[in-house]
Amino acid sequence: MAESFPGEAVPRRILRSETVLVLALSLGASGVSALISFVGSLTKPGGLKDQAATLNSSYAPGRPWLDLAWQLFGIATALVPVALVAHLLIREGTSLRAIGFDRSRPRSDLGRGTLIAAGIGSAGLAFYLVARAAGFNLTVVPESLPGVWWKFPVLILSALQNAVVEEVIVVGYLLRRLGQLGWTPTAALVASSVLRGSYHLYQGIGGFIGNMVMGVVFVLLYRRWGRVGPLVAAHALLDIGAFVGYALLAGKVGWLPTP
Repeated sequence: MAESFPGEAVPRRILRSETVLVLALSLGASGVSALISFVGSLTKPGGLKDQAATLNSSYAPGRPWLDLAWQLFGIATALVPVALVAHLLIREGTSLRAIGFDRSRPRSDLGRGTLIAAGIGSAGLAFYLVARAAGFNLTVVPESLPGVWWKFPVLILSALQNAVVEEVIVVGYLLRRLGQLGWTPTAALVASSVLRGSYHLYQGIGGFIGNMVMGVVFVLLYRRWGRVGPLVAAHALLDIGAFVGYALLAGKVGWLPTP
């Protein structure tokens, strides 16, 4: 008979394989893609800071309605792994509530998330500017969408999608599964943080290190509060600030690097 944990209906080998599959369909695959992209940047003539990494770009230049359809399609399909995680937790006999992704504490989650975003946002921006100046990072272009009516709504939706996918999978789900598989808390923290850094490697060494440190902070806060809700709120606010802020300020202030 397959080994299982007390109170768990799912054998350990199934938990292990499902975790690998969830990551292979989402941020694990993004990590491999980012590594390949980084190798390409390293082997390309010129320094890293002379190259650009664009996050939100047009799928159909000059065709705004088709572009919008592709943007919404991309955001929706990126959330499918989160739906899969929800399904797997329900099969386990629980739900996303088990990792603190629900509407039970909206004010607390938003308040804590705002404080986290304020602290990490300022430090993260400073670190990015230093890393780029030192030649360890590409020039990050948070958005290059056309100036159409749906630009800012799509940027906000993209930020929300990033926040939900990353925090639900890399923090809540992964830590739960690694704990069930017998990983120590330290090993699980390292795995989650390195994974977060890996899929930001396309930005350069600075992007990898900065996001890995952010991953450590987020894991520690999750263990303190038992909820990914504040982390989702913080991540969403950080990305909204980056995407919308770049759209409003790029080319208008001297301190913000542009390609």
